[in-house]
Formats: sequence, structure tokens, C-alpha cells
Amino acid sequence: MKAMILAAGRGTRMAPLTDHMPKPLIPLAGKPLIVHHIEKLAAAGFTELVINHAYLGHMLEEALGDGSQWGVSIRYSAEAEALETAGGIVNALPLLGDKPFLLVNGDVWSDWDYRAALDITLADNLAHLWLVDNPDHNPHGDFVLRDGLVLNPVTLADDSPRLTFSGMSIIAPALLHSCPAGAYPLAPLLRQAMDQQRVTGSRMQAQWVDVGTPQRLQLLEQSLL
Repeated sequence: MKAMILAAGRGTRMAPLTDHMPKPLIPLAGKPLIVHHIEKLAAAGFTELVINHAYLGHMLEEALGDGSQWGVSIRYSAEAEALETAGGIVNALPLLGDKPFLLVNGDVWSDWDYRAALDITLADNLAHLWLVDNPDHNPHGDFVLRDGLVLNPVTLADDSPRLTFSGMSIIAPALLHSCPAGAYPLAPLLRQAMDQQRVTGSRMQAQWVDVGTPQRLQLLEQSLL
């Protein structure tokens, strides 16, 4: 299975740290945030990685190279302007191929074992999402997990408790095959697939942090050190 790391965001909430550096290269506990992902992917047996980039993307390529220092192969999907989540995946599909792939949000951190992704078979489903308990900055959550299916809460007639999407998922390319080139998010496509009951899910049993602000970065680094 290939893996794609989403790394094209501008990172405006991380300013001034991102004024002269792409967000994935921000150091965390002595190494760039994205290197934490690469090391864990390599340890889990993922050898073919795709990384998209836009803002200061050349710095990412210079810092990470071809991935050989971690025993992986890295290919880059360059975007002239950030294409958001779904647009970035569509742009990278020629590198990803026609089989399901692990999608990793580059600006989260977790001690989750990526080998768990290798145990998932999508069959006729379009995605599998890992969900976490709602953090303070997202108290109402995103989606409902029920009997192994991820459901769109907007379409439910009850107030089922929601969980937060971790940014870790397995995506079938078929989810995006009819999508045109351009900039647009992934969430609406996932909700459409949920309404067809074609999105499965698991609860992530791991530490998880959305490293979205300098304050969260500082707290996480203190915890790790």
C-alpha cells in the first residue's frame, strides 16, 4: 500500500513559524514534523510515499530528498497553488495508482501504529477513517461511528455522539475518479460516500494532537521531551 502525506497547506495559524518555512518542516522534538510521519510509515513497512506541496515546496524536496535515508521512496506532487485536500489528491492520483492508499494529514502528530492500516480491506467501500475523542478545539466532533460505519450526523434523526476525524484514512481512488482538477476539500466527498454507507471507521486508540497552532506545538514538544 502506498501512503500520501498532505503537506501543501500554507499554515497561516502557525505564523510566524511558517513565514519562511513550510509547516511540515517545523521542528518538533528535534526533527521536522513530517519526519515523524515518514519514520513511522517506514517502520510500519510503507516504502512508497507521495507528498504534495505548494507553499515553499522546494524546501520540502531539498530537506527530504528521495527518502532513501529512511529506506523509502518519496515522489512529490507539486501544486502551483494549494489545491485543498481533494484537489491535491486528484492532482496526485497519477502517482498513487488505482489501489487504496493511506492518507495522512501532515499537520497532526500521533503515536498511532501505522501497521493498523494494513489490516483494513475496503472491499466495495470508498474510505476508512480513524476517529478520535473530541479535542478542546473541536468539542462537537465531526462524524458518528456506529457499528463500524462512519455516518454523516446531518442526515441522522438523533443526537448520536460525534467523534473527530484524526486525519488518518484509507482512500479508494474511486472516491475521486469523477472529480475534475481544481481546488476543493475532501469532506463533502466523504459525506456523500457516508450517505451511501460506503465509509467504514475505527476508533483510534493512541495519543493524537492536531498541531495547528504554536501553542499546541509547544505543549506537544514539552510532553515529548
